[in-house]
Amino acid sequence: MSTNGMTDWAVDLGEVAAVYPFQGTEFVMFILGVAFWIIWHILQFRAEKHEVDHEMESDETGDKTREVIGRF
Repeated sequence: MSTNGMTDWAVDLGEVAAVYPFQGTEFVMFILGVAFWIIWHILQFRAEKHEVDHEMESDETGDKTREVIGRF
C-alpha cells in the first residue's frame, strides 16, 4: 500500500519528493501547537480566577468557614 508511488525503499530518499503526507508543514504545525497551548493556559487561568473570585465573594467574612470548621 504505497501512497507516494514508491515500490522499493532501496533508493536515495534525497531524490524522492514526499515520503510522508503534509511534508514541509512541520513548522506551521509546531506554531499552531504552541499557540493552542498558550491560549489554553490563558483560558484556564481566567476560568480558575472566576471560580476563586466566586468562592471568595460568597464568604468574605469567613464566618461560614469558621462555622463548618467548628462542627468538626
